[in-house]
Amino acid sequence: MRKQYHLLNGDALKEQFPESIEGEIIVARLCLVDGDVQAEGFSDLFQKRAKFISQQYEGFSEEDYYENTIGELQKTYAIEKEADINLWFEDDLFCQVNFWFILYLLQYSDKNNPTYLIRPKNHNQYGFGGLNASELEAAYANKVLLTEIDPLASLWKLYQKGDLENLLDTATTLQESHPYILAAVKAHKERIPTPENPGRPTQSLLQIMKELNTKDFGAVFKEFNKRESIYGFGDLQVKRLFDELAEGLDLLPKSEDRA
Repeated sequence: MRKQYHLLNGDALKEQFPESIEGEIIVARLCLVDGDVQAEGFSDLFQKRAKFISQQYEGFSEEDYYENTIGELQKTYAIEKEADINLWFEDDLFCQVNFWFILYLLQYSDKNNPTYLIRPKNHNQYGFGGLNASELEAAYANKVLLTEIDPLASLWKLYQKGDLENLLDTATTLQESHPYILAAVKAHKERIPTPENPGRPTQSLLQIMKELNTKDFGAVFKEFNKRESIYGFGDLQVKRLFDELAEGLDLLPKSEDRA
């Protein structure tokens, strides 16, 4: 039997990964959907990302990023030629950007192994997190061989350069075989602020806070995940947007809200 490598989008999936699925696990501890990604080469990118994560995410140092994120990614270099690569990624923008990057990284390191994509059968805000062991096994059994690596990997460079026009064009070209990509790309375009609009995530948060008449982050975050699951944002990404809005938003006190 061919050796299996499983690239997982985060430690949460690793914690629930079925023991019945054999193979070596590599965790993509990435958050490329958040912050600047424009860079000249991998070294520059990783340096910028380490600095950004350490500044924006409390409790994470640049050393942590190099050890836990870059160190883990370096395991991909040791993937054997006679092995299958299994990519476990969901349809939301958070996962998709990481997925594009991983494909680009594999392509850059000349990994021409058979590469498969595993996606949840039902796509919601819980993703793989809402699946039990037997459901994860079923997802693995239904993995799909990726035959269009080049255009999929090119999505990363287009995203990195902020080339929205060609990003949309490529996603549209891939729509028949990969229909989930276009929705993520459109969501990315809609989150970019304009003079008339602060961007879809911010606008959605603002609407939720006004509708619920609350500055309680837990309640707002839960509703945001229901409405905007396409983004796949975690609490850390949403909290920064939330804090900026909460400071200037005039809402009724909780006692009046219950009256």
